Amino acid sequence: MDYMHTARSVEDRLLSYRKDESGWKTCKKTNDVVVYWRPSCEFAGYVYKGEGIVNGSPEKVWDCLKPEINGLRVKWDANIKKFELLEQVSADVSVCRTVTPSAAMGIISPRDFVDVISIKRYEDGTVSSNATNVSHPNCPPQPGYVRGFNHPCGCFCVPVPGEPGKTQLFSFFQTDLGGLLPRSVVDSFFPTSMVEFYSNLTKAVKSLK
Repeated sequence: MDYMHTARSVEDRLLSYRKDESGWKTCKKTNDVVVYWRPSCEFAGYVYKGEGIVNGSPEKVWDCLKPEINGLRVKWDANIKKFELLEQVSADVSVCRTVTPSAAMGIISPRDFVDVISIKRYEDGTVSSNATNVSHPNCPPQPGYVRGFNHPCGCFCVPVPGEPGKTQLFSFFQTDLGGLLPRSVVDSFFPTSMVEFYSNLTKAVKSLK
């Protein structure tokens, strides 16, 4: 499988989501984040967009977000139980397995996901992580986990002009959880989960020295 080609195409797709303002509807709003959704072009579900300002420099926010083995993300993100490197394709592209715990009071059982993940830096100081589902010979479906599929998803840490201690964070989630889950469970899970994501991230950034 051409992981590099997939990585570059998901970078382009995420950038198009960020630039395209059409069709988004607000589904949840807090002091930390506004969560929007619109029908996905990738599968029979929704793509969700989170947009908020995090108190912390882009470097600190990225330290908490970056997908790395034994990194900070696994410690604060309630939706990530384990993160495994399957293949380092290049300096900024890898194939990883992510394990998630059960959720929604046990209605959603543990999942695992295999994705190609690309890190991209832009000239204005923005850093993005971009991911989408792939298959990998070293990671067939595992017993005890429902294999889910992330369609193009990721986040952008954007510097706020004139405010070096703040970061504008755009996040995009577009996940087929797999299994026979009621649509209502899935549709309520993601907006709530994204609000928790921003809240927990804010606390994690604040705790950094």
